[in-house]
Amino acid sequence: MNTTVNLAGIELKNPVMTASGTFGSGEEYSEFVDLNRLGAVVTKGVANVPWPGNPTPRIAETHGGMLNAIGLQNPGMEVFCDRDIPFLKQFRTKIIVNVCGKSTEDYCEVVERLADEPVDMLEINISCPNVKEGGIAFGQNPASVEAITKEIKKYAKQPVIMKLSPNVTNITDTAKAAEAGGADALSLINTITGMKIDIHRQTFALANRTGGLSGPAVKPIAVRMVYQASNAVKLPIIGMGGIAAWEDAIEFILAGATAISVGTANFYNPSAVEEIADGIEKYMEKHHIENISDIIGKVQ
Repeated sequence: MNTTVNLAGIELKNPVMTASGTFGSGEEYSEFVDLNRLGAVVTKGVANVPWPGNPTPRIAETHGGMLNAIGLQNPGMEVFCDRDIPFLKQFRTKIIVNVCGKSTEDYCEVVERLADEPVDMLEINISCPNVKEGGIAFGQNPASVEAITKEIKKYAKQPVIMKLSPNVTNITDTAKAAEAGGADALSLINTITGMKIDIHRQTFALANRTGGLSGPAVKPIAVRMVYQASNAVKLPIIGMGGIAAWEDAIEFILAGATAISVGTANFYNPSAVEEIADGIEKYMEKHHIENISDIIGKVQ
């Protein structure tokens, strides 16, 4: 039985990964999870300089999920390179660094800094507000997606994964734009913009007013978008959005995902990623599937 998958030339022992921002850079979860069991660890977003993030409160529970407005708080690329990469290198898992920025130059600076670091892939979070373009997220404009992908590819030595925003009219437009820009893979979906109001305090539950909705509530939307994107481009896709159990993971793989990322589930079940990896193997045994790649995108 073969659970290995190929992501733009990088071989993962299985398709199970962590979703950026829900697993830190692995160290805080390492006492609960055997990182060697994972196909890859995807780090929290890394910027060129430290980001303080948004004011609190910045997390709110919702039915079937949660809202977050953390604001990509991170210590910056130098601390990340000095502290987090050496920790992750202890394990037999692939390292995927999530990169964030406020301008094209910011992204490229981080990508260039990471070029000679021992990391396997870069995931570019283009759902950050583009400050120089009036606060519009890069990921909502196909022309911007293509342009920033092209620019990043000039500096990247590792394969580049473009992380797409679901807050668009047609996900296939941005998927095709990323492919045209030279992306090596896609990951989707990022969070869906939402809001919660505290009726007792009669104010917003989040200081930022809006936040990103994640968790089981978004899964049907995520599955649909992964299916659409996988049929629109020839790139491998990392599917995410509400994956809490192995059944969810298989659903994404059948829809066209080569790998999957587990996010919100990590907060209430730190063992989720290992349980999902085990569940995929048992599913393959039960259905006599020799290679996991045989069922990628099987549902058409």
